[in-house]
Amino acid sequence: MKEDCSPSSHVPISDSKFILKSELLSLLKTYNCYHEGRSFQLRHREEEGTLIIEGLLNIAWGLRRPIRLQMQDDRERVHLPSATWVPERLSYLQKDASPQDSKVPAEEPSTQPANKGEVSRDGSGPLQEEEEEVPQLMRTKSDASCIIQRRCKSRAPGEAQKIRRHRFSINGHFYNHKTSVFTPAYGSVTNVRVNSTMTTQQVLTLLLNKFRVEDGPSEFALYTVHESGEQTKLKDCEYPLISRILHGPCEKIVKIFLMEADLSEEVPHDVAQYIKFEMPVLDSFVEKLKEEEEREIIKLTMKFQALRLTMQQRLEQLVEAK
Repeated sequence: MKEDCSPSSHVPISDSKFILKSELLSLLKTYNCYHEGRSFQLRHREEEGTLIIEGLLNIAWGLRRPIRLQMQDDRERVHLPSATWVPERLSYLQKDASPQDSKVPAEEPSTQPANKGEVSRDGSGPLQEEEEEVPQLMRTKSDASCIIQRRCKSRAPGEAQKIRRHRFSINGHFYNHKTSVFTPAYGSVTNVRVNSTMTTQQVLTLLLNKFRVEDGPSEFALYTVHESGEQTKLKDCEYPLISRILHGPCEKIVKIFLMEADLSEEVPHDVAQYIKFEMPVLDSFVEKLKEEEEREIIKLTMKFQALRLTMQQRLEQLVEAK
């Protein structure tokens, strides 16, 4: 890895660090061989002399507290007024679905005022009036879906209460529909499709938008966590996909975690090597360090006492000389 190199032969790791393109391609080949036959293989191409790598990036959840999801969804259907679902409309559909119900008229004359807001099938005037009244309607409901929806609502009180209390699961992560609280299991993995030009902040934004998390990317951070316990924060100017390739394909050795920015901190290698030891072993290390500290204190005390004695003797000699 070098600094301030030519972009034609080097690939940026961050704002100030670069790696040889040939070296990165060699690591990429090893990465793809490890994931051979799986969807995690990465593709690469060159655009105007710039190497671009793209593919799926695994990110593990490492959050200590729940996160809140957005209550509204862009695809959420808007419920139309109940006055639009008139009996004449339902009888029309029942005739189409069941030929034996031929006694029911296909369509009643539109003489009632309630039919004024009804959505027409041929896309004529009444449909335009409905769209003007409800401009936020993303997509209209078909009549059949309305019948199904009305049938689904006819549940026993006990069953409806049980459904309301149900905690849904999204990719193995628990989601409370009532409070919109998302509690991902620690260490569970999700993935996003990224490329080598996307910075840490861009990857965070993409991941949070995928799950529609209310909190912004500034409240989270990406960390590379080693098997030894070493933990390093990815800077905003770094590229997570490049970092993943540099650390190797095996996620048992290194994983990329999503964590809270205010609750997480880096763990250097010198500290990480002691993390997996049992408490008795760590206590013995502390005792040995204390013993070594005491020996050093005694050694320094004796040294300065000897220097003090020498200085006093010299001062006495100077006084006697006068």
